[in-house]
Amino acid sequence: MSKPRLAGKVALVTGASRGGGKGIALVLGEEGATVYVTGRSVRGGPTTLGRPGTIDDTAEELTARGGTGIAVRCDHTDDSQVEALFERIRSEQDGLDLLVNNAWSGYELPLYYETPFWEMEWRHWDLMFQGGLRAAAFASMLAAPMMIEAGRGLIVNITWVLDRPHGVTFYEVVKNATNKLTEQMADDLRSHGVACVAVSPGWMRLERMDLTPEQAARAESPEFPGRGIAALAADPNVLEKSGSVFTTPALARDYGFTDVDGKQQSAFWDEHWSS
Repeated sequence: MSKPRLAGKVALVTGASRGGGKGIALVLGEEGATVYVTGRSVRGGPTTLGRPGTIDDTAEELTARGGTGIAVRCDHTDDSQVEALFERIRSEQDGLDLLVNNAWSGYELPLYYETPFWEMEWRHWDLMFQGGLRAAAFASMLAAPMMIEAGRGLIVNITWVLDRPHGVTFYEVVKNATNKLTEQMADDLRSHGVACVAVSPGWMRLERMDLTPEQAARAESPEFPGRGIAALAADPNVLEKSGSVFTTPALARDYGFTDVDGKQQSAFWDEHWSS
């Protein structure tokens, strides 16, 4: 039996109570990694908007799949909690090989589709900026020294890549800023042997979405981006990809994997993306 591709690797996936973050963490565990999973939802406590799923559930499931899951409650808008998280990883592990910045905030409010920016709720900007862009930047600042010390590592920022406006101004601004952050961090890290990329999932089948069977058939699973990130983390030449933004189908074609349904591209991408 072959050794799992990520055996001996240490990863951190932020925002992993449910959804895409959970899917990514599960795949990394399946590939043999030790995975720290963070979020605000813990067993026995309140969860975001009362949704099912906790970081404890994620850690247990990824351990059952062959990895080692470690759940750490962390609000990524609280710098002191994030600093304590990285101090813990440094004290418990020999290093950090992979950081996946998936934490996000803003879905607590309506997305205001087709609404002009001046009619949006200003708190929406604060939630997405603090819980998304700023959280990714701060976690990366703390992860980078650990990776530089080792002379290797990978930072992945979860983003959105469709370049057509769809009436969610603040969301578009934050995600485009995430892509630029990826590019700039990659430039700073390249000479140290550390890579940084952004990955854009498509429309996913998530717990918060009440999809019809037809809609679900057009979407991708939360594990699809995880398969791409696992492939990137196992790629000895990943530094050549640093600074790039990838869609999940692009990674599937590059590395030869499929979603859980055997497809390399969901109908969502067929309809909205030409490459």
